[in-house]
Amino acid sequence: MQFQSGNFVTSVMDEKPTLSSAYDTPMNAYDEAFTEDRQPREHWKSLLQSMGNLNSEEMLDRQRRAQRILREDGATYNLTSDPLTPSVWSLDLMPNIIPTDEWINIEQGLTQRSTLFDLILKDIYGPQELLKSGIIPSEIIFSHPGFLRQCHGITVPGKHDLLLHAVDLVRGPSGQFQIIGDRTQAPHGAGYALENRTVVSRVIPNSFRENQVRRLAGFFQSFKNMLSTLACEWTDTPRIVMLTPGALSSTYFEQAYLSNYLGFPLVQGSDLTVRNGAVWMKSLNGLARVDVILRRVDDVYCDQAELKADSFLGVPGLLEVVRAGNVVLANPLGSGVLEAPALVKYLPAISDFLMGEQLTLPSVSSWWCGDKADLAYVISNISNLIIKPAIRRHDSNSIYGHLLTTEQKSDTIEKIKKRPHLYVAQSYIPGSMAPIWLDGKTQARPSLLRAFTVANPTSYTVMPGGLSRAGESAKETIVSNISTSKSKDTWVIAAEPEEQTTGTAEQILLQDEALQANLPSRVVENLFWMGRYAERAEVSMRLLRTIFKQMNGIDPLPDESRRTLLEMASIQTGCLPGFMEADEELLANPEEELVAIITDGNRAGSIKANLQAMLSCGEQVKEMLSADTRIIINELRDHIHELDRAYLNGLPSAPEESLDSLVTSLLALSGLNHESMLRGLDWTFQEIGRRTERALQTATLLRSALTKPLSSVPQQQILESVLLSVEALISFRRRYRNRARVAYGLDLLMIDGTNPRSLLYQVEQLRKYIKELPRNQTTRAGLSPENKIIIKSLNDIQLADLEALAKVDEDSNSRLSLEQLMTELLEQLEQFTVLISEKYFDHTAGPQSLIKAIEETDL
Repeated sequence: MQFQSGNFVTSVMDEKPTLSSAYDTPMNAYDEAFTEDRQPREHWKSLLQSMGNLNSEEMLDRQRRAQRILREDGATYNLTSDPLTPSVWSLDLMPNIIPTDEWINIEQGLTQRSTLFDLILKDIYGPQELLKSGIIPSEIIFSHPGFLRQCHGITVPGKHDLLLHAVDLVRGPSGQFQIIGDRTQAPHGAGYALENRTVVSRVIPNSFRENQVRRLAGFFQSFKNMLSTLACEWTDTPRIVMLTPGALSSTYFEQAYLSNYLGFPLVQGSDLTVRNGAVWMKSLNGLARVDVILRRVDDVYCDQAELKADSFLGVPGLLEVVRAGNVVLANPLGSGVLEAPALVKYLPAISDFLMGEQLTLPSVSSWWCGDKADLAYVISNISNLIIKPAIRRHDSNSIYGHLLTTEQKSDTIEKIKKRPHLYVAQSYIPGSMAPIWLDGKTQARPSLLRAFTVANPTSYTVMPGGLSRAGESAKETIVSNISTSKSKDTWVIAAEPEEQTTGTAEQILLQDEALQANLPSRVVENLFWMGRYAERAEVSMRLLRTIFKQMNGIDPLPDESRRTLLEMASIQTGCLPGFMEADEELLANPEEELVAIITDGNRAGSIKANLQAMLSCGEQVKEMLSADTRIIINELRDHIHELDRAYLNGLPSAPEESLDSLVTSLLALSGLNHESMLRGLDWTFQEIGRRTERALQTATLLRSALTKPLSSVPQQQILESVLLSVEALISFRRRYRNRARVAYGLDLLMIDGTNPRSLLYQVEQLRKYIKELPRNQTTRAGLSPENKIIIKSLNDIQLADLEALAKVDEDSNSRLSLEQLMTELLEQLEQFTVLISEKYFDHTAGPQSLIKAIEETDL
């Protein structure tokens, strides 16, 4: 980008300079904030003055605060498969500002465009007059995979078929907005716009209030009302769900965020099933009828039976239920064809044919290579055009003609000639330059605006704002990738302060309350395992801290004690064989194995592997986690990274201290859930997972540590190590006055109901929790199997003879009774988890394709 030097200008509003001198005048691009003589535009003056009063350190502090809030909110984009390194959403504090008089024209143009696209959608899947009259070449529609013949004749209740619409706009050098693209099948970005607004209004509240920014709440209220009325023909209390591709979706944060904001359950395809001509949500209470699905899954992945057979994201038979009119999808299936870039060329003629009027918001000039005249123009002017696939896909990229070498141009032309109908060319529009805070100063970067509309009973409601993005590279003049750009809040300045709107209708609120208790099986399964992995990691870390303290103590550790402690570490974590078959050299130099037990994330049972598994479960149910829970989870991620650094060169000098922060964070997470989480089924299953795992870990610890008899001093050391690892050593010493007998230890760790880490306490809690589960009533057959197992385990513990358990069997030279009892308890508890899993968790097998799908490979 070339720049023309600008002069330093002093604000007439304040003695301090504004930010007008921050960057030079951009050439061949519209400047959002400044006029050609470098004076602030009228609607920017207030913000520029307040920003100009902040020095670099103050701006940096606010920027850091904004990113901290985003991280605490769990705001991510393009989440990687590694739960330790999510990509935090990037936000620039300087908003994109649009004056109210200009916005009125934009709003009218967006309403007109959404109305037109609604008419196109109805025509393509209805009478097809646009095709019959030749206004749209049939190749554009019939060769597009987004055109679903199975959807022909399907309509949506109400006036509109197109319910949600997102439009990408760029302001050209003259200041006129032009539309460069549409999103119609599963448009995203509205949730990010709301998150941006929430953060910016908190970080620069004074500027936000002073500028009389139009609020976004009314748009989302219209959004919710629209969805609530779609099923009014057959129910007054519709059950609405949001269908997500899952936690690995790049926009999963937005899906979880909107589901909470709107009050709709977030479900995956495996959470739904088709029965008796309707869609049902599989929940703990059985099947619950679903009336409206707000989908974030692309068209072809929504139904394995009729669309994409090897999809793992959809619901087999969904299209048949839609066809029967028993469920409504927003947006309807088949709407993805409207995203075809080739349609843009024909929009003026389409608008004249369907509406008898011209579009007030122009589209970017486009040429479809399937037209011979357009193909000739594209070949002759490829250096000045952007080449796009006629079929939009996630992995498709645009080709910028002015960046191509002579050889690349020839290759591109040959590629287009082979299959011309698969390519579209568009004119190059450099984005308007917007101020962005980057590298400690204000700079100019190209910007892009995504606007949103939602259907209402008579027309369309436009979000008063949108999702603005600005590129971060000084070399690029167009925003091409959301993951390499900064987002910006979009301020539409109101002529006067807006009145506060009230909440939703009472009827909708009542329905939301009913839905909250009806959780998909997948959600409670992830919470169950989140509790288990957290407890597993905590117990392992507590034991390893104890081992490090014993090994680094003042007095030398006897070989007998050393071997037993190291074997306990291998058994407790399951990292086998580990020290179980250790020779003298390994026992003398255990550092490498201990480091692997802690930091090897690819080793099942290691500390890091358990923490990663716990975080993955948390990502799967992000919408269920409170703000404080997300803060603690972020701290856990930080501590794991610190752990990796501490163990980079082997064991650190004080290895037990390196685990302290992780244990503390897990305790904080447990305490937060116990003190703040509502006692619903989500909490209950998380506690069942936690208590079951603690019982398993305690039984494993007692079996590995105490079944093998040792001489007096090592036996006392091992017993005290076990007690220390479960935070019971001080209580033990006070109760038994340093008489370290195994029977006394078993008394505290097995049958003491006042000890929250004893076996008895865990099993009693489990008995209490399973009484609260659905479908757990006693039948003619008697108690449920899970009840029977818990009662048997409880009796086994209570009836145990501690002195007999502590007695050494002469034939086996071990505490055989103790080993047998712990083995039985472990088997019973494992069987208990199997029964809970089979009864309450979903185990739907994934779809299996009979043939391999054939896809285009050269787009």
